[in-house]
Parts: sequence; structure tokens; C-alpha cells
Amino acid sequence: MNKATNRKQDALDYHSDGRPGKIEVVPSKPTNSQRDLALAYSPGVAEPCMEIYRNPEDVYKYTAKGNLVAVISNGTAVLGLGNIGPAASKPVMEGKGLLFKIFADIDVFDLEINATTADEFVNVVKALEPTFGGVNLEDIAAPMCFEIERRLKEEMNIPVMHDDQHGTAIITSAALLNACELQHKKIEKIKLVVSGAGAAAVSCIKLYLKLGVKKENMLVFDKDGIVNIDRTDLDPMRMEFATPRKDISTLAEAMKGADVFLGLSAANVVSVEMVQSMAKNPIVFALANPDPEIAYDLAINSRKDIIMATGRSDFPNQVNNVLGFPYIFRGALDVRATSINEEMKIAAVRAIAELTKLPVPEIVNLAYKAKNLKFGKDYIIPKPIDSRLICSVSTAVAKAAMESGVARKQITDWNAYQEELQVRLGADDKILRNLANKAKSAPKRVVFAEADNYKILKAAQIVKDEGIATPILLGNVARIEKIIQEHGIEFGEVEIIDPWQGTELSDKFAEHLYQRRQRRGITLYEAKKLVRDRNYYGASMVEFGQADALISGLTKNYKSTLKPALQVIGTKPGVKKIAGMYMMLTKKGPVFLGDTTVNPDPTAQDMVDITGMINETVKGFNITPRIALLSYSNFGSNSGPVPEKMRTATALLKEKYPDMIVDGEMQANFAMNAELLQSNYPFSSLKGNPANTLIFPNLESGNVAYKLLQELGNVEAVGPILLGLNKPVHVLQMDSSVREIVNMITIAVVDAQ
Repeated sequence: MNKATNRKQDALDYHSDGRPGKIEVVPSKPTNSQRDLALAYSPGVAEPCMEIYRNPEDVYKYTAKGNLVAVISNGTAVLGLGNIGPAASKPVMEGKGLLFKIFADIDVFDLEINATTADEFVNVVKALEPTFGGVNLEDIAAPMCFEIERRLKEEMNIPVMHDDQHGTAIITSAALLNACELQHKKIEKIKLVVSGAGAAAVSCIKLYLKLGVKKENMLVFDKDGIVNIDRTDLDPMRMEFATPRKDISTLAEAMKGADVFLGLSAANVVSVEMVQSMAKNPIVFALANPDPEIAYDLAINSRKDIIMATGRSDFPNQVNNVLGFPYIFRGALDVRATSINEEMKIAAVRAIAELTKLPVPEIVNLAYKAKNLKFGKDYIIPKPIDSRLICSVSTAVAKAAMESGVARKQITDWNAYQEELQVRLGADDKILRNLANKAKSAPKRVVFAEADNYKILKAAQIVKDEGIATPILLGNVARIEKIIQEHGIEFGEVEIIDPWQGTELSDKFAEHLYQRRQRRGITLYEAKKLVRDRNYYGASMVEFGQADALISGLTKNYKSTLKPALQVIGTKPGVKKIAGMYMMLTKKGPVFLGDTTVNPDPTAQDMVDITGMINETVKGFNITPRIALLSYSNFGSNSGPVPEKMRTATALLKEKYPDMIVDGEMQANFAMNAELLQSNYPFSSLKGNPANTLIFPNLESGNVAYKLLQELGNVEAVGPILLGLNKPVHVLQMDSSVREIVNMITIAVVDAQ
């Protein structure tokens, strides 16, 4: 199985495994009791129905309309796949819905409709207006898409935008403003050449004209050549920017002395010579996907004064529509705009352009392996993961809607609005994305002690592909290679070691183990036997710098995996007890639980040591720990060995770490409910916000808690994260999924960094 076939199967598995597709509808109100159901449906539902009947605007108050966007396509121009029909377009529309949700917390129903004419399409969408707060048109062929959008904007009273047109226009406009500034060009004087005259190109041209580009300074080409007034095959839309010039007929001629090239056409239509013929300090936006009009390296190497952008993520200045559409709709929905007008689009352009000039968050630098991204030739638009986009763009769009008179709701407190936008982003998987970005900034060598297992090999392939880690595989070489071949796993060059056969390092590893354990009953002969075990050998590789981290435990119990690491590597200086911690990814943010895997019944002093390690680890994730020591008692309300232990540990922690935010002993519901804690125990040092780090009195309670949350709480568990060893070793939960293994590898790499 070749690499392309393997990736194809990965994509098919991603969409088909478990619940088919990528999205689902979940209730936003309680539904556990008969009373809940009576309020949700009959008879209670009649009340909001009648309120909306009396005041139609109340539909935004009592239903999800105000946060619901329709992503609608007829499948006539799907990505680079062409007219594949509405059903085949559904995975793309689901994907667009997913992006709306994760970047701007906008709910989406994707609608794929059998409509081959503009009339059919418009009639279907118009009839759906009562359902939605906005309409995102997607993957509709030109020129029909122009008429559809125009009519829907005229005939509907909610925001409508064809993202294929306007998304690219908005992002490239921001890039153009910044590139012109850097290249010392005035936008009203630039000579612009456009290759492509489809929906996106037409929208780009229109927006560029709004920003100041002069029509007489623009030349446009389509597949049939230059768009000029002598052409008889042009529709009215393209005739608007047809040139009267007769002295130019080829793209090569047009490029001579041009300031800006915009490509939305096909690969390799621009040569090095064409770029070299452009004016001083040229700007080239080659946006054909997957291969641009001229390869990035060719263009960059053709001259030193160029600014280059493409649609690809593996080069600087990626033009990605996700910089715009989620936040434009977010701002439009939040003021109940009746449309997305030119003022709102230009506001988005300027907000994106200005954001680029601000200092870049460190997490963005880490994601792109940059020390200090800053406004310049390789950074003319923000990166898609920049969490500031939602505040900058949505606020600008909302303000423009209000100022241009299309807003039906006014925002008066903009600070509160921006806080609300940040909350909307959620924090359930954001920390994982941030950790993955950090891992990619400095990948490490990770040794896998159970490489004769498909899940391990698949996870190792994923982290290698994503640039998170370099795998080293331990086990029977023939068996590992057979699994790789059977499952079409593509590693390229990968190191495979069989410790059982012995290696040139085996004696060195055995001598080290013997020196550490000779007074604990291990002879040199036994040490030599032990290092043939993959866990001992893997731990020895980490100890001697042959690898940076060890991952094991998928097929063995925790103790038998942990023991070799303790004997070979040992604990950090000053650490008396190692501990295990889980990170639970909830909609309200990550919650850290410890100790969940190692210590059966720690003493009060052990609790202090464990909590200290967990506190430092949580800080390492750029999160301020708010720590609650849990019990069945609240601040002395009950007596007994457990409350007294947690009470003593809290006192010792406050004495040893005066700056630590910690309190206890307390019950879990008080720790997690800030209002409940404040109203009953206002003296608590946790008042104001809930705890995000929970310390359990013993292994039993911690282990039960995280497993219950994992199974019943609809949260993802990342861990166990092992704390206290002198070098990075992480022990998997038995039978972890591939995703869970990838998460632990990511943690291990960050730990090794």
C-alpha cells in the first residue's frame, strides 16, 4: 500500500469510524426529568411560540436562530473536484460547519440541495429564512453563484455571504494593504495583473477597487486570454473590468512592469522570467491549490525584493479563508444584521491587516517554529490559530454593521462583548492544540517499547507525519515490519531495534543497571537479562541520551511498566514520591486530577510533595493552578482520618508555598462551583473562580473519579502524565486509543523540551 493510498484510508476512516460524519446536534438545556420534557415540548413550548407570534424578534430570544448558520451548496463546484453533486459535497459542508463551531462557536446545519438553476436554488433558500440567523453559500459554480447571492441578499433579511467569493477577497485585501505598505507602494497607483476570472477572482477585483485600485491599472486573464472589451463571450459581470487596451494579449506581456500579481487560476502558468520582469518590490499572490501559479521557492529565489503569498500552509503568508468567515458571521449574528454589506467586509479587511502589526502571541510563534514572528515580508497576514482574530474581526464587523444601519441589536459595552467572544472559544481541546504546536517547535526522539502493536505504530506514524516526534521502535524487527506492511503504515526512514538480540549498547546499559541496583539484589548476570526487556532497554536509551522520552504500558499493567523506569532512571533530585496526573478536557477548560495512578494512600506530607509537582506541571501548560484538596468534609465539617489528612496537607502547603492558590479540605461540588463556595465559605482562597486542579486523598478516589468522568462526563482524558521521574517516561493506560497515544506522545515531547 503506497503513501497516497494510506492517506486515503486515513481520511475515510476519520469520517466513518464511530458515529459517521463530523458533526452532531446536542441539547443545550436539561432533559433528564418529565418536567424538563414538558417545558421543552408540549405543553411548555407553547409559551415561547405565542411570544414569538406576538413579537417576531423574540425568535432570537427563545430559539437558537441567532447562533445558527446554514452552509448551503448544490455541489456544482466543490473544492478542486468540480461538479460532483450535492450528496458528494456533504463532507465538505460538514467540515465547514466544524470550522464555524471551533473558531467562532457558531452552530451550523449543512444543507445540500438538488437545485440546478438559480431560480430553484433561491426559492429553496428563501423558504428557510425563518430557521437561520445567516446563510453561508458554498461551492456553487460561476456565473450562477453571482446571481444566487445577489438575489438572496436582495430578498432575504438575514446575512448572506458566498465565502468562495468574499472570503478570499477579504483575506487577500488585508494581505494587499500590508504588502503595499511594506513595499512602499500606494494602492491607487499599483499595476495589477489577475490570472483567473472565476467567483473568487471577481470578488477580489471588486473589493480591490473599493480599496483604491484603479480599473485602468488592472489587466485580467481567463482561460481564453485577456479580458478585453472586444471579447464577445463575456457575461456582464466580467465585462465590468474588461480593458480597452489592444497592445497586450499574453500574460507574459502583462507582467512586465506590474506591481502585483493575483493568481486564482491554475498551476505553473507564471514563469521565473515573468516574475523577474515585474516592477521593483513586486507582490505575488499565487493562490491556485494545491500547486500555485508559480512554485514558492522559484518565485522567492527569482529576486530578493519579492513578497509572496500562496494558499498553502507549508509556506509563509498562507491565504486561508478561516481568517475571515467565522468571525464575520459571528459579528453579524451578534448584532442581528440584516446583511453582510461592503462596509462590514472592509471593516474585516482592516481589522485583519491591523492585527498583523501587533506583537504575536508566543503560542503562535511556537506553532510555526518561529522565534519572533513580526510584521514583515514573511508575515503579512495573521496565522489561522491566532485566538485574537475573533475579538478583532468580529468586533470590527459588528461595529460596521451598526454604523451602516443594518444592525437590529446594539452593543454598548465592547469590553464585555470581547470577553464574551473569548469565552465562546471554549477551552476543551485548545490546550491540546497549543501543546501540539509547542511539540512541533522542537520535535524529540521518542522510543516505543511496544512497537509490535498496530496502535503504537499508527500513533508513531501520525506524530512523525505531523512533525511532533521522531519514533524509535523496539521489538522483533520482522514482526514490526510485517505489521507496517500489512497496514500500509508509511514511516520512510525509521529506526527499529530488537533488544532481545542484543546491541552494542546492551553491556553499557546492563552495567548501569547493575551499579544502581547491586545492593538491591540484582547481579550483573540478571542486569544483562533485564536489559533485553524492552522497557528496561527503552528506559536505558532515555537515560543515556539515545532517546528523549519513553512511551509504554499499552499492553502491560502500570506497575510492571513503571518499575524499569524507576530502577534505570530514578526520580528527580528531592523527589520522594512520584505521582500520576490526568488532564480532563471539559467544555469549561482543562481540569487536572492527581494522584490518580501511583500512590495508594499518601500521607499528609506526601500530599504536599505530590501537590507541589502537580502545581509546577500545570504551570508548564501556561495555566495558573487553582488547587482544591478534596474530601467528604468542608473545612472541618466532618472528622475522620481522610479530612484530617487533607486539612493538615492544606496547612503545610500554605506554609511551604505562600503564593500557591490552594484550599481544602472541601467537597468536590464546592471546589467546582464558585457561586456555591462563595455563598457558603466566602473566606476560601479559591473564591471567585472554580478550582482547575483537584487533589484526591488516595489512589482509590482519584482513579474512580477520572474513570467515571471519562465514561459518563463526555470529557476526554489525557494521561496518565507521570510526574517526578528524572527524565521523561510516560506510561499509557492499557488499551488506549490511537488518539490517546498521540496525546501522550505530545505530552512526552513537551516534557522533554
